[in-house]
Amino acid sequence: MSDPQILLLGPEAEALAARLEASGYACSSEGQGPEGGPDAVLLSAGEAGRIAALRARWGNVPLLLDVGDDTVEARVHCLSSGADDFWLSSLGPSDLLMRLRLHLDLTRRANVPAQLLQVGDLVVNPSTRQVKRGPRPVGLTSREYQLLLLLLERKGTVVSRDLILRQVWNDDQATTSNVIEVYVRYLRQKLEEGGERRLIHTIRGQGYCLSERLPQLEGRS
Repeated sequence: MSDPQILLLGPEAEALAARLEASGYACSSEGQGPEGGPDAVLLSAGEAGRIAALRARWGNVPLLLDVGDDTVEARVHCLSSGADDFWLSSLGPSDLLMRLRLHLDLTRRANVPAQLLQVGDLVVNPSTRQVKRGPRPVGLTSREYQLLLLLLERKGTVVSRDLILRQVWNDDQATTSNVIEVYVRYLRQKLEEGGERRLIHTIRGQGYCLSERLPQLEGRS
């Protein structure tokens, strides 16, 4: 894994280059930024006016602004300028290194794609809401997607009608309604449109089960 790329803007920020590099960061200054953009930007207090342009260029890359003095007014100025956090050039680098590690860790975690949900050849990507049956994309309405997601999250187990009504329709009173049966039928039609085998099984008197094989339960259909 390559060293995190830190862009230093302003004299106070640039003065930290040697300390940051000794801590495992790759530093660059104005006009020497990494081709793919930095992982974080440290700005001297005099560079606050550039934050809007930096944000427009690099999106959610962490921007840390020097506030000089640790006062309430300085912190308010930092946050109102659009920076993600502040650092103090009047102190040693230890606090800055801690803040920098925190923001880089938050960024890494935010960029980790959500785990794919899968049963057999049915795959759902919660990040993009993309549903596929093998190579075939499956287009679902919002309600159909919510129902499928609930069944997938509890795959291999029986999901009761009451739970489905609470989670998908936010309603635990309409237990005599056939709305669930209707939407299960819609889902089955779309998931089996290409001739694929059934994955959503009806467990009579209990609810529904999403599994690759027929569940070994009484009352299934």
